[in-house]
Amino acid sequence: MSNIIGEQNWKDAKIRVLLLAHWDTRPTSDMDNNPANSRKPILGANDGASGVAVLLELMRVMKGRLPKDVGVMYLLTDGEDLGPDLDEMFLGARAFMKDLPKPKPDYGILLDMIGDKDLKVPMEPNSLRYAGTLVREFYLNAARAGLKSAFPMTYGPVIEDDHMPLNEGGIPTMDLIDFDYAAWHTQADTVDKCSAESLGKIGIALESWLLKSPPFTIAKD
Repeated sequence: MSNIIGEQNWKDAKIRVLLLAHWDTRPTSDMDNNPANSRKPILGANDGASGVAVLLELMRVMKGRLPKDVGVMYLLTDGEDLGPDLDEMFLGARAFMKDLPKPKPDYGILLDMIGDKDLKVPMEPNSLRYAGTLVREFYLNAARAGLKSAFPMTYGPVIEDDHMPLNEGGIPTMDLIDFDYAAWHTQADTVDKCSAESLGKIGIALESWLLKSPPFTIAKD
């Protein structure tokens, strides 16, 4: 397995933001209603590829536009969805935490399953627990960017995801995830279930966040 890492303005920045998504897909369709599909890997158009697509485009549009004090690391993790159980998931995020870059990120934003046509990304409780100020400020900024309907300040389900190894290792990280998705872990997780408009909303939210003045900082010990 391999993580893929890119960076912009990382070494010279005063504020370093980690943006991540998983590029692997589930090797089994364990939630498919058809038992004949249970051992087939999912295509993962939303569960994996949607977050990767946004980050790839964000790399392009942010090139040369970041404020001089802000650096971004783009992390595409492998082994997030291996399973079947939690002890065999989030493997790329765990590996990243064992060999942190120097300088390390100040905080992180995880994208997962954000391509749903009816996009609504509620506040994820584990994110609030570890990075509450980040979550609230990000959602307020999204509202100012005209994206309040996509980022309702309501509580979503508790999610175990790549943000957990980072949070437990001391990097406050929030998970942007729309878990209300019927095709999750099935053969139906295909491109026709996704929306370019939804991907665009996530991209705009991140773009406006990175260009925010003054940049968001998390108090350091």
